[in-house]
Amino acid sequence: MADLKVNLCGFDLKNPIIMASGTFGFGKEYGEIYDVSLLGGISSKGLTFDKRQGNDGLRVYETPSGMMNSVGLENPGVKGFIENELKDFSKIDTCRIVNLGGNCEDDYIEGAKLLSDEDFDIIELNISCPNVKYGGMAFGIKSEVARDIVRSVREVCKKTLIVKLSPNAEDIVEMAKVCEEEGADGVSLVNTFKAMAIDIKNKKPVFDNITAGLSGPAIKPIALRMVYEVSKSVNIPVVGMGGIMCAEDVIEFIMAGATCVQIGTANFVDPKIGEKIIEDLKYYMNQNGINSLDEIRGII
Repeated sequence: MADLKVNLCGFDLKNPIIMASGTFGFGKEYGEIYDVSLLGGISSKGLTFDKRQGNDGLRVYETPSGMMNSVGLENPGVKGFIENELKDFSKIDTCRIVNLGGNCEDDYIEGAKLLSDEDFDIIELNISCPNVKYGGMAFGIKSEVARDIVRSVREVCKKTLIVKLSPNAEDIVEMAKVCEEEGADGVSLVNTFKAMAIDIKNKKPVFDNITAGLSGPAIKPIALRMVYEVSKSVNIPVVGMGGIMCAEDVIEFIMAGATCVQIGTANFVDPKIGEKIIEDLKYYMNQNGINSLDEIRGII
């Protein structure tokens, strides 16, 4: 019988399926659809130190083989999360990951300090946020900028720390190495690709912010390549994501070297996709004589 268990940074997960930040809320709404404790883990809606209302205008736009989003990190803020959401989030019987972003170094540091003593398992540091000090360029573009943030957060963060990498980085392999050097316990990749859509009828960009994040099956081959390259270059766990829609996609990312995976866009296509992928993954492993994911991890 196939054993789906994986170990992520010292945490024993029931299976390698984690729901990606920004696609699953804090798990409460999806918990009304199916038993989310079946999942390996949940990465929370992205938090910033202060509450954010998010972007104006259209926020989600369907594209061929994917979607674009310009939500703008709408969230209750770290304090709002602790006061109003954490109680229910901490009760979910799965690996509980809190995604933390920020617009400046102090946002990250103060957010990590507040979260460090709370009841959840892992902080996922989102360095794809726009850095106001550098004119809006994301922290995760230049390796040395990312180094400063990861080092500063690691000094105050008592939790296991995974850094979420942007595919828009100048060199994502170098970026992952820098995160490892500065004490990250793992990396997750990839976040959305910077993209654009134009409304030709009204002769203007679809999104008020002009550009938005592209996700879904369209990015999977590139995401898979990046996960493969990073996995070969670091000695910390890699969480793979990018267009995963089915159990076969999960197998590909595991073979490329991922310890586990995150599911994002697929949740908008089928709210019960997590439950289905877990069952299909178990079936695939049994049919193909795979007893443990360790047998195939990083075999490419």
